[in-house]
Amino acid sequence: MNRVIAAAATFVLTVAGLTTFGTATASPAHHRRHHHPYTPPPVHWKACNDGGLLDAIGAQCAMVKVPLSYRHPHQRKIEIAISRLRHTSSRARYQGIVLVNPGGPGGSGLYLSVLGYPGIIPGRASGTYDWIGFDPRGVGSSRPSLSCDSRYFGYDRPRYEPTTAAVEQAWIKRARGYARDCKRAQGARLLRHVRTTDTVQDMESIRRVLHQRKLNFYGFSYGTYLAQVYATRYPHKVRRFVLDSTVDPRGVWFHDNFAQDTAFEKTIGVYFGWLAAHDAVFHLGTDPAAIAAQYYDRLNALEATPAAGGTIGPDELADVMLSAAYYVYGWEDVAFAYSAAVNDNDWSGIRYLYGGGGAQPKGSDNGYAMYLGTTCTDARMTRQWSDWRRATDAMFPRAPFLTWGNTRFNQPCVSWPARQRSRVHVTGRRVHVPVLMIDETFDGATPYSGSLEVRRRFPTASLIEGVGGTTHAGSLSGVACTDNAIGAYLAHGTVPRRSRGNHSDLQCPPVPQPDPQPEPAPAATPRATASPGLALRRAESSTRRVALVRDAIHEVIRSANP
Repeated sequence: MNRVIAAAATFVLTVAGLTTFGTATASPAHHRRHHHPYTPPPVHWKACNDGGLLDAIGAQCAMVKVPLSYRHPHQRKIEIAISRLRHTSSRARYQGIVLVNPGGPGGSGLYLSVLGYPGIIPGRASGTYDWIGFDPRGVGSSRPSLSCDSRYFGYDRPRYEPTTAAVEQAWIKRARGYARDCKRAQGARLLRHVRTTDTVQDMESIRRVLHQRKLNFYGFSYGTYLAQVYATRYPHKVRRFVLDSTVDPRGVWFHDNFAQDTAFEKTIGVYFGWLAAHDAVFHLGTDPAAIAAQYYDRLNALEATPAAGGTIGPDELADVMLSAAYYVYGWEDVAFAYSAAVNDNDWSGIRYLYGGGGAQPKGSDNGYAMYLGTTCTDARMTRQWSDWRRATDAMFPRAPFLTWGNTRFNQPCVSWPARQRSRVHVTGRRVHVPVLMIDETFDGATPYSGSLEVRRRFPTASLIEGVGGTTHAGSLSGVACTDNAIGAYLAHGTVPRRSRGNHSDLQCPPVPQPDPQPEPAPAATPRATASPGLALRRAESSTRRVALVRDAIHEVIRSANP
């Protein structure tokens, strides 16, 4: 997910005169007035036959037919793509389905039925569930899916920071043009029906069509907001909910975006410190502040003279570095590529990490289009660019790393061609079963204060903290303290004992930072990788197979939360 928290954003929003934006809320009763119970027609499962990971693990696939508008459940229908990894336990030990969402909004979750693969979750609990991955409405294999302009994230875009009036006008034109393209796109009829509440009703439809009395759910990042809204609407249907890296419901979504800017300023500082600690490997210097200064100098140089044949400008480098602020998993790849650029003027590694080594294929902006489709309409926010500009200018001196890039990412909302609604007032007061929450102390995408806020709203929730960590949505990464607690919760419904006060209930180690070694091959040469499905079939040991599946899970989550 690319946003979160209100408290840390109070300063900038007050300075900019924006404290009233996005504050209107809708009560649960308001939403229930428009809810029509709907049960889809029976689904028809078949082997996924995707030639990839789902095929390799023996998953099944199906489509669920749901209304485009739940206010008119008998009119136009759309289809939600789902996958299933079936339980291996006896019928007596079967505990139902676990629906999984990787984040976004706009993230494809069809592959996340692989969470049920043996060995991913400690113990035997995973085998007592059917694991259900799904592509939310408008996303991926669901029909229809939305794409507006596949070239929008092409190489060498105008610099995020408005260094000249021409740059400013170029971004206004680009953002307005993307919103216009979405209005004209095939699948544009989705635009009025892709709020979080629409996806939550799809989740309820999946529960009903699969004949489940209650729902189990595992949500990463934005998936935690789906969990919150579902629990608000259907509190008595909640069974076991895992929330990893929790969205702060107070700031959905305008305030939350600005709160990320401050949080990512901290996480990129941790990364620069790690680079400095490993100067013997990366040769970038031993002073984190000097490495940071060098990075910003590099952005200025790229604005004047783009690298790699004119393809890599400051935005492309900034986006690659942002991935290191999100997750520790790719720290080494980013570091080797950046080192090669700085020390050898070899930008091929940065180019590869930004674009995968080739042009953006048709439909490649689907996740972004659906991200905007949800965040631009989920809650009320200003549609005056001058207000966005004032807020961004106020935040930028305190958090230069992400602020302008984050604003540009969301700027099409200013001109978005669909009506905004009031945000949901999230409450867990009517949930009477334990809920398990997980977060790391310095998560940049969903700042930790959001987890504390949701813990406060859900009296039955317990929070695990990866102390000192910076990784977003990092559960099931092999940290025994965290993963064992997840296994116990899914097995028996037990959670760490809830303590008094506004803090975590169990403190665990974070996802560990890598210990890099010098690369024997040229640093910027991309590593050759086989498809996850093929690699899984060729793996000779169960340990290797689990590692491959875990890597695939992390890749799905990273793709959902760029």
